[in-house]
Order: sequence, then C-alpha cells, then structure tokens
Amino acid sequence: MPEPIQFLPEMVEIAGPLHKVIQNGVVPRATVSLMQLRAGQILGSTYFTIRETANLREIGEPEERITAVATWQDATYYTAAERIALELVEAVLTPSPAGERVPDELHAKAAEHYDDKALWTLIMAIAHFGFFTPAALIAKPIPGMPPGQNYSVQEGQRQ
Repeated sequence: MPEPIQFLPEMVEIAGPLHKVIQNGVVPRATVSLMQLRAGQILGSTYFTIRETANLREIGEPEERITAVATWQDATYYTAAERIALELVEAVLTPSPAGERVPDELHAKAAEHYDDKALWTLIMAIAHFGFFTPAALIAKPIPGMPPGQNYSVQEGQRQ
C-alpha cells in the first residue's frame, strides 16, 4: 500500500503527540522498546520486531536482552519494573481464560514499580503500538525501511 500520510495527513497530528508522550523520560526508552518488541512478537509483525530490535541496538542494549524478550518470563536479563511492563503488554494483547486481561493484582504489582505518571506512560506506550497495529498488519510496511519509504514496493523487497 502507498504511504498513508498522502491520504490522511491528519495522522501526523495524532501520531506525533502520542510518540512524544512515550518519550517523556518517565519510563526508560529501553523499557518502551522492549514492550514494543514483545508486542511485535505477539502480533506476528516482522515490521515491528525489526524496527524495535534496531531501536534497542541503537541505544546500546545487549543482544541477550533483545533476544530474550520472547522468553522474558524466565530470562534473567530484566529488572522487576521491566518485567511488569512486559507483563502488562502480554495481558493487554493476549486473551485471558479468566476473562479479565489486567486483573487488579497486576495493576497493584505495576503500582509498586511505577508512579501514576509512569503508569500512564506505559498505558500510552501500549496505545501507541495499538494505534499502529492495523497499519503494520494490513498495509505490511517493508521492514527496515524508513518512514515515508516503507509502504512503497521496493525492488527485491516485496513481491
């Protein structure tokens, strides 16, 4: 599909402030990128997983932490606060047999590690990739291509 901004320029007005909110410095950039990488894995989005893996490498995250996101539950590479952030992502994106995706107990655990502003930042991080999930899964942007070029069919990239 072609770049969406040419059809919906208002997206810039929505996405820009949402992106700014999750970069407010309250939650470390690495935590947000780990969350987004895990979301990409759960959603099965090559675009998200490649983008967030590159972002994590760019900020100096070790390969072990990047690779272990898929198995974070028993990996020893994450802080308690990062584990809660990853657990929140999974809770929101994965159906629960009990019905409630984010039970009060999970919220209480999150509140032990994050103040109200940080919790809202985590929520907005989940909203951020939730906003872009339909584009990633339906429009299938080309992984590794910069915004503005990732929706165009490039020779050898997509058939």
